[in-house]
Amino acid sequence: MLDVDPYAALQKLRPVGSFTVTSEDFEDGGPLARPQWSAGAGGVDRSPELSWSGFPERTRGFAVTCLDVDAPSGSGWWHWAVANLPAATTALPAGAGAPGAPGLPHGAVVLRNEDGDRGFCGAAPPRGTGVHRYVFVVHALDAPSLDLDPDLSPAGLGNRCFFHALARGIITGTANRD
Repeated sequence: MLDVDPYAALQKLRPVGSFTVTSEDFEDGGPLARPQWSAGAGGVDRSPELSWSGFPERTRGFAVTCLDVDAPSGSGWWHWAVANLPAATTALPAGAGAPGAPGLPHGAVVLRNEDGDRGFCGAAPPRGTGVHRYVFVVHALDAPSLDLDPDLSPAGLGNRCFFHALARGIITGTANRD
């Protein structure tokens, strides 16, 4: 397993600033708490608390994504994608990723994860595949909202974020079932 930033290639193509993202549920580079695991792997599919600061003043909105970069798919596994968060949003409470959760601001758009659900899908690395990194990215955007088809993929949201990003904050959690 390579220890690389999955967004490094994007930063080389179009550098953007960075800012701080923290969580009360896990430390950057540390293991995800059991509630952030999939129900099928002993968790409860609860999205972690995320807080951010230090983003550019001209930020007009945010998007949040979570990608397992070590999934044995060759293209990662999208666990969560939320867009159209207002610029005044500087945190999401634990559990905000549940379908219909009250923790998301009005107007937020939740896209389908790789399991096909609109919400946070917890960690469930297949046995024998080692440590997986779950990269949570908060994208600071130059637009208050993105015109998104609700059936757009998280990768499609990533493409939109690429063109609207002012900065991104990253925090990574890990999980292992070996």
